[in-house]
Amino acid sequence: MKLATIRNADGTTQAVRVDGATATPVGLPDVGALLRQPNWRELAETATGEALELSSSAYAPVIPQPSKVVCVGLNYRNHILEMGRDLPEYPTLFSKYADTLIGANDDIKRPAETEEFDWECELAIIIGSEVRRATTEQAEAAIAGFATLNDVTARDWQFRTREWLQGKNWEATTPLGPCLVTPDELPGGVRPALAIRTELDGEFVQEDNTGDLLFDPVALVEYVSTMITLRPGDIIASGTPGGVGHAREPARYMVAGQKLVTEVEGLGRCENLVVDDGAA
Repeated sequence: MKLATIRNADGTTQAVRVDGATATPVGLPDVGALLRQPNWRELAETATGEALELSSSAYAPVIPQPSKVVCVGLNYRNHILEMGRDLPEYPTLFSKYADTLIGANDDIKRPAETEEFDWECELAIIIGSEVRRATTEQAEAAIAGFATLNDVTARDWQFRTREWLQGKNWEATTPLGPCLVTPDELPGGVRPALAIRTELDGEFVQEDNTGDLLFDPVALVEYVSTMITLRPGDIIASGTPGGVGHAREPARYMVAGQKLVTEVEGLGRCENLVVDDGAA
């Protein structure tokens, strides 16, 4: 099953079940609100409203207001090596804020304050039930599905200090969508093995497979939920593979006018134009 949050003409949003090129409303304002219903799967599967035609511009972030976005750094072997680091014993974690999130086809706002604007295609794990100190079985059950995300990063700000948060939290920079896809539709289920890639102006700059994650989605839910309660609609961004611009020789960064395409097999594509965002 595929679920999305789409924008209405009046500026509101609604949660829909996506069936091919059409969408069926499920009676709630967004997918996050849907997941907070204990019977969310039944509500979505049995929705029978009038089918809507989908357009690419209609997609809002699939979860517009998660209570938390937990991100994982250095989780693909090839990316760890290209960044010159040792393989970690534990996941490297940082946080993003909901204000960073944009829809699958929205413009990415490149801040005037950075000269090192980089891409990071990721598999996003979306939580469907409340869980704390999860066992493996509980972690598996808590995963509602997956989506495509790009953790666009201001590298010069990221490496100002040893903490990464300031490079990761620029407003309107992080595509999330277009849909949440439930694990039953994916090879590997809650541990999916999916091709993951990034394309910049028609050139593939990242290509890997989510089966190569050091810490898989179930392990990440177990680990993060040890610290804090994960709630329906929360997101874990599982890390990016090799091929980021910062690690290239010479380094390569995005500028206004470029088109960034982020794709995870079976989850859909985010296609975003980079635009300049002037200083406030």
